[in-house]
Parts: sequence; C-alpha cells; structure tokens
Amino acid sequence: MTDLLLHGAEVLRPEGFAQEPIGIVAGTIGDADGARHVDLRGYRILPGIVDLHGDGFERHLAPRRGAMKNLGDGLVSVDAELAANGITTAVLAQFWSWEGGMRSPDFARRFLEALSATEGLRTEMLVQLRFESHLLEDYTAFEAAVAAFDVPYVVFNDHLPHAALAKGKKPPRLTGQALKSGRSPEAHLALLQALHAVTESVPEAVARLAARLADKGVKLGSHDDDSAATRENWRGCGLSISEFPETLEAAETAKAAGDPVVMGAPNVVRGGSHSGKVSAAEMVAAGLVDGLASDYHYPAPRQAVLRLVEDGVCDFAQAWALVSAKPAEVLGLKDRGTLEAGKRADLVIVDAQSGRIGATLVGGQVSFMAGDVAARFMG
Repeated sequence: MTDLLLHGAEVLRPEGFAQEPIGIVAGTIGDADGARHVDLRGYRILPGIVDLHGDGFERHLAPRRGAMKNLGDGLVSVDAELAANGITTAVLAQFWSWEGGMRSPDFARRFLEALSATEGLRTEMLVQLRFESHLLEDYTAFEAAVAAFDVPYVVFNDHLPHAALAKGKKPPRLTGQALKSGRSPEAHLALLQALHAVTESVPEAVARLAARLADKGVKLGSHDDDSAATRENWRGCGLSISEFPETLEAAETAKAAGDPVVMGAPNVVRGGSHSGKVSAAEMVAAGLVDGLASDYHYPAPRQAVLRLVEDGVCDFAQAWALVSAKPAEVLGLKDRGTLEAGKRADLVIVDAQSGRIGATLVGGQVSFMAGDVAARFMG
C-alpha cells in the first residue's frame, strides 16, 4: 500500500471545504510528509459514500430468471459498480421472504455463503437481511443464519396484501407472484392466507426476536412505515430505524422519538416517489432525514446530492453528509464517514465542476480510477 499526499484539491472536512493537502498513511488519513505527491487541482476530495440500503446487486446475481450459477462472479461485478459510483461501504439488502425466487430463504443462504467466500472485493459490503415478519415458522432458522454469518443489520418487512386477504379476495398480481415463487396460484394463495391468519401473534414474536438480536449488537429497523401508529408499533418491538417511511407523519413520529430515518435517493432524483408516497426532498428540507440510500440504483446517492444542491434544498456539505457522515452514524461506524485524522481513507475524488467521479479509494486502496485522475496518479 503506497502512502500518498493529495494536494491542490478542495477537501470536504467536517467543518466544510478547505484548500489543503490530505495524507493517506497505511490506509488511514494522517500526516503523509515524504509520501508520493499527487496534484489534484480542479477536483474535490469527499468522504466515501456509505450506502444504507441497496438491492441493485440483484441484477448482477441474476441478470435473467434462473441465471444464478456463480454468485461470486456477480458480486465482483457489484463491487465494480459500487466503486464507480463512489460507494465505499455498501449495505446489501437481501430478502428472506415468502415471495420466493431471489427473495426466498434458500437464496438468502446462497447469497450469504457467496459473500463470505468471495475474495478480492474492494468495497466493504455489509448485509441487511429483510425478514418477512409473518414467517413465524422461520424465526429459528433466520436467527441461526444471522448468527452464522454475523449479519449486522436486520429489517422487518410486512408485504402481505392484508386488505384483500381480510376480505377473502384474491390479491392483485397473484398469478405472477406464484410463478416467481415456483408455486401454483392455488398453493400461493393458501400460503398467503395462512400467514395472514397469524397476524395477532406477530408483534410479540418480533419483539422477542428483536430483543435477542439486539443483545448481539444487531441494528434493527422497519421498512415502509405507513403511519405514526405503524412506526410506534415497530418501535415498541425494538426496531429503532425507520427505513423508507411512506408518510410525513410516520417520519415525524420517528424523529420525535430519536429514531433514524432513511429515505431513498432515487426519490430525490426523480423529484418524488415513483409510487406516490412522501417526497424525500421535502423531508430533507424539514430536517427529517438521517441518510439517503441507493435503494435500487447505485448512481442515485451522488445524483441526489447534486439535485438537492441544484434545487436549493441544502448546500453541498449538508447534502453530502446525508450519504456519508450521517449514514455512518446510523450504522455505528465510527471509523468512516468524514475525512479526519485516524479514520479510514475512504474517499471519492470528483470533478469540481461536473461532479463526475474520477476515483474511489477504500482504506487507501483504489477501487475505481479513470480518466484524468488516473493519468495524474500514474504521472
């Protein structure tokens, strides 16, 4: 690992931008006098992006249905895409669900095994398991998988179509879901009805599992809170992180209780939710957001920062903190998220005018580099 002194660039420090050199020594930020100098005039050096939730990796693992032979090769491709988009720490959000296919428990185990076995990945990839709360018979197996693979983050989902099931109706898109799961429509409907029937037992089961996981240091959250009551219920079960709340009242309830709120960066880039839910940009403006995540599109965190600045929602430093310092705080990662002495040299080098990424470094090692920045490092 080569020690470096990067100079000439604007460096985003916790107190704001400064025109000063930044040293990289043994993979950390520090005094690098005597190290190799790299002239980065015309560029900005920013903390690496900490992506709190992304499932964009799925397209690399299964570009076509059934094409899931070697997940390790897919993860190498994920690594390259993450790096090219300035992401230095990525939380890969993997389902453990009744929905089947890539969201099945069997696939979740395959994914966990592949990630633990794949060598040479530059980006630090952490796992979030998204567990369907009504799978009461899976609780033991799920807890065992979390322990076996040292999963640091668990989010509880409830994607059951309760409204239709409560009325005795067939849920929308039943046949398509059944085909994806490998079940007949009749068998799939029977499963949904059986899961819906245990609804009253779910809160206590979640609370007990959450307490055991929390004792082991696992971060816990809920997904798609649609109301203040929903957020309060999940919080009562020990799930402190509110991921992608769908309404303003749900987000306000979370913040009032001191619970971190995570929103999708694509929501900001699009100018609103694709499904008519609350606007992430409006929530940022209201001070309700603790982190913007890639969700389904890895370029989105960087793009969201530029959009927030362009629309006058906040300045660049404030916007970048939503994809770096604040997400690191949510995850309890004290060694990254800001460019300070002693922290990991996780950083992104971007063109000061266009915002285009020229290089990404993780722990002082290059994970992505191209164009003029690459020429300067090689010169």
